[in-house]
Amino acid sequence: FAGDPELEGAAVHKGCRGPGPLGSLLSRLPLAPSPRRRTASQCQPEPPLLRTSKRTIYTAGRPPWYSETGAPVDEAFVIGLCGGSASGKTTVATRIIEALDVPWVVLLSMDSFYKVLDEGQQALAARSDYNFDHPDAFDFELLVSVLRKLKKGKSVKVPVYDFTTHSRRREWKTVYGANVIVFEGILAFANKELLKLLDMKVFVDTDSDIRLVRRLQRDIMERGRDVAGVIKQYNKFVKPSFEQYIEPTVQVADIVVPRGGENFVALDLIVQHVHSQLEKREITVRAALASAHQGQPLPKTLSVLESTPQVRGMHTIIRNKDTTRDEFIFYSKRLMRLLIEHALSFLPLKSVTVETPQGTTYEGKRFHRQRITGVSILRAGETMEQALTAVCKDIRLGKILIQTNHDTGEPELHYLRLPKEISEDYVILMDSTVSTGAAAMMAVRVLLDHDVQEDRIFLLSLLMAEMGVHSVAYAFPRVHIITTAVDKRINEEFHIIPGIGNFGDRYFGTDGPSAWCESDGMDC
Repeated sequence: FAGDPELEGAAVHKGCRGPGPLGSLLSRLPLAPSPRRRTASQCQPEPPLLRTSKRTIYTAGRPPWYSETGAPVDEAFVIGLCGGSASGKTTVATRIIEALDVPWVVLLSMDSFYKVLDEGQQALAARSDYNFDHPDAFDFELLVSVLRKLKKGKSVKVPVYDFTTHSRRREWKTVYGANVIVFEGILAFANKELLKLLDMKVFVDTDSDIRLVRRLQRDIMERGRDVAGVIKQYNKFVKPSFEQYIEPTVQVADIVVPRGGENFVALDLIVQHVHSQLEKREITVRAALASAHQGQPLPKTLSVLESTPQVRGMHTIIRNKDTTRDEFIFYSKRLMRLLIEHALSFLPLKSVTVETPQGTTYEGKRFHRQRITGVSILRAGETMEQALTAVCKDIRLGKILIQTNHDTGEPELHYLRLPKEISEDYVILMDSTVSTGAAAMMAVRVLLDHDVQEDRIFLLSLLMAEMGVHSVAYAFPRVHIITTAVDKRINEEFHIIPGIGNFGDRYFGTDGPSAWCESDGMDC
């Protein structure tokens, strides 16, 4: 959602104040660096989100981006913004994002992909003798790789560049889930492979005097440079590079926007076109799932906990509508514990020999992979975390929030928090109930987009409908599906029959449908 805070601050600083006459602006330039001015939050409307002390939760959901086969169908729509240095590209990008008003928009800046400088180049940069506006200054190979993966819906890591030290910071920024990507940079149209990834090409055309003044303001106020160094760099590198490498690329642009962010007519045309393209890409998954896989045998990837008298007795209690909440929670937790223990038996084990306190040896088994991660589908899947942490020491936990759009009936991804470097982990994906399988499929797709291997995903649920089992198994044939029971039917409202009822409401003691309700995760 709206990328680099440093870039956003610079963009809104320019967009809010706006350039005046050249002489007037030059006269107001500071001779020494000064504190940064207002940021986006102080002069731009907020996107639909909830902010906590540690994270941001986006309240508009991302609809399915894959078919009933589980394969991604629609790539993200990429808007490329090109123009000279300080032409107002980031301001245009910010205003496009605000006007689009669609969920999961990513702002990707070319400035993040400057090459790492060696000692000699660092010395040149310190003297304003390094050309940052030349194509050789950018890591196009990394940029194309990142944009290609992001367009395909994958999670990517974007470098963070420090303009004060002319180097990349140690931390990289993780970006995921773009419906629309707004990519901006001075050389956004200068690479053939990059051009192939752009669905719309916009050139921001701004007067050279205004660009010079804006660059002076930005470099002095935000990057700690002095006036002489900025002007030297501009005359020696910025202006010649613009004339040689940037200005000629206007020929490949689909739209030219004079005056940048102040040209609201051009911005409206861009937004209208993007909306029309997004409407053509709408996907329906749940309806396709409801009509598929009828009468097929249950897949081999399904494992159902043995229906012992104990297990059947606990199901009798939690399925009974007259069971008290305390009893419902107690016996649900018991079933969860058995389910987790059963699931762990499918993890790869290796033979080991240990010495006992009596001095003899014992031939045993040990999990031989480095990590197990638990991921719960909120809210009901979170109830299984306690059982998981009770049997897996030091396990990492992640969360995915999926809700049903009441207008379309489709699942939507609203929020996720996954542990770092999850791609090599065995992932236990937890949901209380699975009816059509739509929410479970979306959660699996999220894990695959983060490069988790399909055969290392274990979908655990207390109760599943046959439709949900078939849907997940058909889309992801290597995912392990583990449950305590499978019911045969689903009614017209996608409720499991005979089912458990609304698991989340019964467990948490809420009376009616919750604002956090997801159809599969809570058997709504």
